[in-house]
Parts: sequence; structure tokens; C-alpha cells
Amino acid sequence: MTRVLARIAIALSAFAFAGLAPAQNLSIATGGTGGVYYPLGGGLAAALSKYVPGMSATAEVTGGSVDNLKLIASEKPYVAFTMADAGQDALKGEDKFKDNKVPVRTLAVLYPNRMHVVTVEGKGISKMSDLKGKRVSTGSPGSATEVMAFRVIEAAGLDKDKDMKRERLGVAESANAMKDNKIDAFFWVGGLPTAAVTDLANTPGTKIKLVDHADLVGKMNQKWGNLYVEDAIPKAVYKGMDADNKQATVMNLLVAHEKMSEKVAYDIVKTIFERKADLVAVHKEAENFKLENQKAAASPMPWHPGALKYFAEKGIKIN
Repeated sequence: MTRVLARIAIALSAFAFAGLAPAQNLSIATGGTGGVYYPLGGGLAAALSKYVPGMSATAEVTGGSVDNLKLIASEKPYVAFTMADAGQDALKGEDKFKDNKVPVRTLAVLYPNRMHVVTVEGKGISKMSDLKGKRVSTGSPGSATEVMAFRVIEAAGLDKDKDMKRERLGVAESANAMKDNKIDAFFWVGGLPTAAVTDLANTPGTKIKLVDHADLVGKMNQKWGNLYVEDAIPKAVYKGMDADNKQATVMNLLVAHEKMSEKVAYDIVKTIFERKADLVAVHKEAENFKLENQKAAASPMPWHPGALKYFAEKGIKIN
């Protein structure tokens, strides 16, 4: 009898992942608590649980894109936020995914992720070359911040290991380390505004500075493909900025395993766009969740059939 019950449990678990069982338990892989993935993931989990019959979704704190893609590879019922560059690496089995290709599929193009190279007045840092010899956090292990930070540093002609004293901190930890004078600068790639950067900028006696690096985009794209664009963080975003910050941007995506059922993928994408107001109420970056941004060129990974079905219904042909 015990063996029979065990087999039934296994079968029900498999059906749940395929979107066939009444109960659909879904985990949303996000990022650190100081970034944008986490609140948006929480908002998405609430919307899916509320509007999709039988679905129960929860958001999980993670190290970021790289960790998220590894969770996708587990074939457990996950959807994940990721940057396009990390997703491409996972699909091809490159960089942090060597010998571990992930059959990842795009559900939706979300919003632009801006690279912040953050310092404060008094650190003697005004351009990328000034990072030489400084104490710099390049992002937490398992994050796409680390992936992109290394690419920005390389394009600037610096050696990430030899030219700086490097820490591996998440954005909240980086901001706190800056306040405590334990680091001189940190990299963070995220949406606007990022809570931890806002907190640092609003700290009494602190004047924030963001280092320009948009001129490095050409070199980055030559090596890694056309993943990055020259962009700007408006000076009004963070208190104390003297001018718009010219920086590199990469797109954020929501992704899933290729084995996710078409129905579950369809329901997720439909909820994102038809219950968008619920997500905007959580974080204003959700305003950038737009149907017109769903283009083949916006993602280096194949699109999930469930997503394609929804967009086709809206008159958008991607493939």
C-alpha cells in the first residue's frame, strides 16, 4: 500500500509541473532583498495566486540571475528573473554554465536593467580607471551583476583580480559597506530606483556619485554579442546626482524550463500583462512591461510556446 501511495504522489507531482493537476505550486526565483527582482517577484506571486485558478506561487530570495537559471535547470516548477546575458550563457553552456547547459525559454521581456557603478564623494573616483587600487564590490556570487561587472571592468582595460581589492557583496550589503567605509565603490545592475542605492543616496552626510561607462558598450558587444545598449540613469532618480549617468543597460527577462506546460506558461504571461496594475503598485519598473517590447531580438533564448500563444492572440508575431 505504501508503494502505491508513493507512486501516486510522484505522479501528482509530475502532473503539477506539467500544469495538469488542479494544484499548481510555483516558485519564483528573484534576487536579493535590496534589489528590484524581489519585490516584483513577490507582486507576481501574489497576482498568480489570486488570478490563476488552482495556482499557489511564492517568491524566493536568491543570489540573482545565475542562481535563478541553475534553479530552472533543476526542472522543479520555477520561473525566474534573469538578465539576457546570463540567460544566453546558460543556454549555450558558457562562462558560469560551462558543461551545464540550461534548456531555458523566454516567457516575457520585462524592463531594462541599468548598470550602476556607485561611489560617494571623497573616494577619489570619477572615472572607471580610478577604480584601480580601490576596494570594490562586484556583486554577490551567483548574480548577473558579477557577470556584467566583470565585462565592464575588462572593457575598461582593468584586471578584476589584480587592479582592485574585490569584494562579492549583494546590493544591500554593498550599500551598507559603503556607509561603513569598508569599500570605495560597488557594481549593481538593476531597475530604477533600486532601494539600496536610494537608501545610500539619502544617508545624511553622503553625496552619491555614479561613474559613467557607456563608452564601453561597443567593446562589450564585440566580445559578447549585441546584448548591451548605451543608456542613462536620469539625475533625478537618486538624490545628490549632479548629472545623468551614462551607462550600459541590458534587458531583464522572465524565463522557464522548456518542459513547463504550454498552459502554465500561457497563464503566467497572461497574468503579467492583464494584471499589470497589480505589479505597478509593487514597483514602478512594471510600467515597462509592454507588449510592444516582445520582440525576437530582445531575447537571445528561444521563446516558450505558451508565451507565443498569448502574444499571437494579441496580434504580436515574435518568431
